[in-house]
Amino acid sequence: MNKILCDSHCHLNDPAFADIYDGVLRETEESAVGLVVNIGFDLENSALAVRQAAETDWIYATVAIHPTECYGYGPEALDEIRRLAASPKVVAIGEIGLDYHYDDTDKEKQEYWYRAQIRLAVELGMPICIHDRDAHDDCLRILKEEGVLRAGKEPRIPVLFHCFSGSPEFARQLVKLGVYISAAGPATYKNSKKVPEVVKEVPDDRLLIETDAPFLTPAPFRGQFPNTPKMVEYTCRKIAELKGLSYEETAALTYANAKRFYRIP
Repeated sequence: MNKILCDSHCHLNDPAFADIYDGVLRETEESAVGLVVNIGFDLENSALAVRQAAETDWIYATVAIHPTECYGYGPEALDEIRRLAASPKVVAIGEIGLDYHYDDTDKEKQEYWYRAQIRLAVELGMPICIHDRDAHDDCLRILKEEGVLRAGKEPRIPVLFHCFSGSPEFARQLVKLGVYISAAGPATYKNSKKVPEVVKEVPDDRLLIETDAPFLTPAPFRGQFPNTPKMVEYTCRKIAELKGLSYEETAALTYANAKRFYRIP
């Protein structure tokens, strides 16, 4: 099996995989997926992502506190993220960001953790993986205020908006600032209007693909849980169709983009 696919964002550290983890590893090894980036979302699961990456050649990890998981942590948790980030196969700080989807969102707390982890990534010179849900303007504003994104200059550190949910106009704005954009299962959904248009807007060298497993299973398996890394194939095939490229070309360019963004040798 040719290893031509990269799942640039999944959560093998999620509790949904606890009882089936070994089977998911075997399934992935038997698929066309050759590289998986395992994304941290709180201290416990960031530590697990680091251990899983250490145990498996084709898994890399990121570490962070997700915006919806930040409420129980004090400032000392940043020291643990810094410690975990020093692990050999940690390739980014993420996922970090803002999530305004729920009515009881503590925006001030989320912003504190977003800024703190951006500053840590700048200090360490590491890429950042952004979670942006119903918070497009604030996510971008803070990146600019923190000096990460600067008009007419390369970003201070690489920036990726994962599972992009904004408009084509917002995507164009980000691309002009040097941001990478990742497409997930929603690109394959029949009722998805914005994502296909976004994919057409993003230059080939700025586009990644992901599963966000165990969530967002692509068509034709939408609704199946858990999603797994091998399912990135279906997103890749849809992206190829939207871009007017072959499946193999799309796999190659998104794989290369993921390695470049995450600085994976």
